[in-house]
Amino acid sequence: MRSLLLWGAGACALLIMTTLAWAQGLACSDPQKPMLEISLMFGRNIGGELGVSEGLWADFVASEITPRFPEGLTVLDVTGQWQDKERNTIVKEPSKDVRLIVPADAEVKEKLDAIITAYKQRFQQQGVGVVIQQACVSF
Repeated sequence: MRSLLLWGAGACALLIMTTLAWAQGLACSDPQKPMLEISLMFGRNIGGELGVSEGLWADFVASEITPRFPEGLTVLDVTGQWQDKERNTIVKEPSKDVRLIVPADAEVKEKLDAIITAYKQRFQQQGVGVVIQQACVSF
């Protein structure tokens, strides 16, 4: 089953390198600092059925995401939608959107690649959506 957006490792790497350079030049007003906002979009259907239960999801977050980003994250319950071009239909599925805020100079490529690979393998997914954007952030 496909997740919301399909990204190849090369495209993800290029996006991360470009965004890192872009965010480092971002001018933020005190007390905000230049950071990256990362959104990971995980579809939860497997074979047309909800295959990633809340328990399986919690285990995945605890074993794969939290150890790589222990500083914190936000998980949103969302409904994803994508076009199945083989069947020419619109597919909607329950999904999880994980938001990460990291320093603009953070080394994230390997961590994101590991999370995406683990999800795809564990839950037979074709991809995980990734959006990285610059942000001025304060906590």
